[in-house]
Amino acid sequence: MNRLERASWQADPREIEAVVQGRHADPFAFLGLHQIGDDWVLRAFIPHAETVHAYTLGGDDLGPLIPRDSVGFFEGLVKVSGRQPIRFHAKNVGGEWDVYDPYSFGPVLGPMDDYYIGEGSHLRLFDKLGAHEMAFEGIHGTHFAVWAPNAKRVSVVGPFNDWDGRRNPMRVRMDTGIWEVFIPILGTGTLYKFEIVGPDGALLPLKADPYARQSELRPKTASVVADPSPFVWTDEAYLAERARRDWRRTPMSIYEVHLGSWRRRADGSFMSYEQLAEQLVPYAADMGFTHIELMPISEHPYDPSWGYQPTGLFSPTARFGDPAGFARFVDAAHAAGLGVILDWVPAHFPTDEHGLARFDGTALYEHLDPRRGYHPDWNTAIYNFGRKEVSSFLINNALYWLERFHVDALRVDAVASMLYLDYSREPGQWVANEKGGNENLEAVEFLRRANVEAYRLHPGTVTIAEESTAWSGVSAPVFSGGLGFGFKWNMGFMNDTLRYMGRDPIHRKHHHHDMTFAALYAYSENYVLPLSHDEVVHGKGSLIAKMAGDDWQQFASLRAYYGFMWGFPGKKLLFMGQEFAQRDEWNEEKGLDWWLLDAGMHEGVRRLVTDLNAAYRELPALHGRDNEPEGFEWLIGNDYTNSVFAWVRRTPGSDPVVVISNMTPVPRSFYRVPMPLAGSWSERINTDSGWYSGSNTGNQGAVIAHESKDNGDGWPAYADLYLPPLSTLFLKYDPD
Repeated sequence: MNRLERASWQADPREIEAVVQGRHADPFAFLGLHQIGDDWVLRAFIPHAETVHAYTLGGDDLGPLIPRDSVGFFEGLVKVSGRQPIRFHAKNVGGEWDVYDPYSFGPVLGPMDDYYIGEGSHLRLFDKLGAHEMAFEGIHGTHFAVWAPNAKRVSVVGPFNDWDGRRNPMRVRMDTGIWEVFIPILGTGTLYKFEIVGPDGALLPLKADPYARQSELRPKTASVVADPSPFVWTDEAYLAERARRDWRRTPMSIYEVHLGSWRRRADGSFMSYEQLAEQLVPYAADMGFTHIELMPISEHPYDPSWGYQPTGLFSPTARFGDPAGFARFVDAAHAAGLGVILDWVPAHFPTDEHGLARFDGTALYEHLDPRRGYHPDWNTAIYNFGRKEVSSFLINNALYWLERFHVDALRVDAVASMLYLDYSREPGQWVANEKGGNENLEAVEFLRRANVEAYRLHPGTVTIAEESTAWSGVSAPVFSGGLGFGFKWNMGFMNDTLRYMGRDPIHRKHHHHDMTFAALYAYSENYVLPLSHDEVVHGKGSLIAKMAGDDWQQFASLRAYYGFMWGFPGKKLLFMGQEFAQRDEWNEEKGLDWWLLDAGMHEGVRRLVTDLNAAYRELPALHGRDNEPEGFEWLIGNDYTNSVFAWVRRTPGSDPVVVISNMTPVPRSFYRVPMPLAGSWSERINTDSGWYSGSNTGNQGAVIAHESKDNGDGWPAYADLYLPPLSTLFLKYDPD
């Protein structure tokens, strides 16, 4: 039949050719059911089919369709009452199969979605974009939606259509640049990607779904349609209690963990989320930690990136199981009284071809200008925080983890790199903001909004900034001009004190300020004191290896240092393995050296951390005013000659605690310490105790503070103490 002989209802051969070649501009206006005059026409593109028969969903026979192209295009007149789902039965010499027509369905997204997406205020995008298994217009299937405003065509591809982008092209919503299609029958476990034709007509590498909630295990990179079954949580009581807490005045002792190398199976493979729930959760709870912080578990292609270069922000990594497995891990942690902190990476993303880089053939998620869109330190792309769709993508991701997985806190990675346009750049390598400064105003606005929404929608959750500069108000409320984080890592404390502990004790008196300087700014932010993974990798050695002296001095120094840190104002964070003085620096390719616990010195450090956590939790003076100056006062801050430090911790309504550290291997008898109250003080912690494999010297468990006669130092009492070598003491006022 030539073009002049075709019936009025039959398709123009040029449109057929466009479909067959995968370049039709509007497949939904052409494929599927369409009314032409009084007739209903049905069109289908089913490659490899030699015959196609059409049926309604109810089984009514609509008759055979006419082949119009040998590649697999069919059409025909059918008797139907209106638009409805259609089933095609296709045959060839090799067999027969059914195909359910995606082009007989209307759009799933609605005008209100367009409106909120358009203004950048949609906070349920994780319910709308990505892949969602659902029942729609009488049939079960999966709805796919993706943002690609500059693409000429977007198709869903996978094993279900032989990865052929001609078969399932999507409908574009012109106002938002969202492409969508509902494909019947597809469901849980379906592998898929997006095939995108860029604005120049070039076919791009297949892209994983930015909103995928499940991904293939690396090195494979496809997205997976996640099981829509709701997880049955058992943590209602925990969440209700969490919502009532003021975390500034609540103990927070964090155990930082890389799930892939905390412990491994006997054959060297990864443990599952369920196995980690059975082993890691009770271990951390028994150690007395309040939280487990997980290095990023968002899907990532490269193990040595530790998750900090994610390609699937919404997808818990398949290395340890499926999303329900991760939910079971969080639920188990809550049952044990542990919060879960997730490291979150909104600063940058890798340039793997299946990821976000040049997603629709243009710089979509990143800045086009490499002076703003490329990160020289990590060879990654930087998000364009000023684009409302990108900001919404990231904010929705933060809310997704808090809502769907009941995560208790987000520790935001590399905040400093987000705040400064000239971060790690030389003059000429960066572009000033509209005011001529180096502040990334768009990133500031993004962070503020993310924090506001997290705290508004999920009371009791916390955000924590890894931020290493002097930016003011990181943990101040947004309404007062701050960034709105709950806490900030105190990188200065970590750097100064570790530098001090690495010096020979005889030289420490010349660097006394390294241990005292943090007290000068301790309340400028709400601080977490971090001894994180960054300090025990890339040639830095383990914490025990950083301590000066011989083996005995190293262990004694580490114990004294931990005591100093747990007694100092601020929340606590310790990376896995350092709780038992792992000797080797961390290696993500193997589990920790758990056999070291058979040695008394290592087991002693583990016992000390357990007891420090217990004291920190049980003594309100040690946490009730962690972030307020009323909670801390020096008793001895300038005895550099002896390298001794002493201070008192207080909180209203509770007995004070005095902390004394002796940072030399010289024991000191009858060392006089000013005391805030006369009377009996119990020795709650002595890091030199034999229980911790110390030399077991001290004050026999109790100290008497006497009233001062001359009161020359301004304190009402004093105590003459025995200070063990390289030790820290916790003395609790015990009037009874």
